[in-house]
Amino acid sequence: MMRNVVVVVLLLGALAFVVNGVSWAAMSHAAEAVEHTEEAISHGKQGHADVLLKHAETALKHAEAAQKEKANMHMEEGIKHLKGAIAEGKKGDAAGGVKHAEEALMHIKEAAK
Repeated sequence: MMRNVVVVVLLLGALAFVVNGVSWAAMSHAAEAVEHTEEAISHGKQGHADVLLKHAETALKHAEAAQKEKANMHMEEGIKHLKGAIAEGKKGDAAGGVKHAEEALMHIKEAAK
C-alpha cells in the first residue's frame, strides 16, 4: 500500500514539472546553458580562453538538448554563437570568445523565458 502511495506521489511530482508544454528537462537544460555560458564569459574576461572553451562546450551540449526538447529561434541563435565562442576559444582568443558568448547568453535567456 505504501509503495503505491510513493509511486503516485512521484508520478504527480513528475507531472507538476510540465508547464505550458515546456518540460522540466528543457527548462533544466536551458538553465544549465545559461549557467555555463555565464561561466564562459567570466573566465574569458579573465583571459582564460581554455576555461571559456570548456564552459562553452558544456553550454552548447545543454543548449542543443533544450533545442531538441522544444525548438526555439532564440536558442538556435544562441547555439550559433556558442559555436563561435568555441571556435575562438580553440584559437586562444578569449576576447573573441567572450563576444560570442555574450551574444549567446542574450539569446539563450530569451529562449528560456
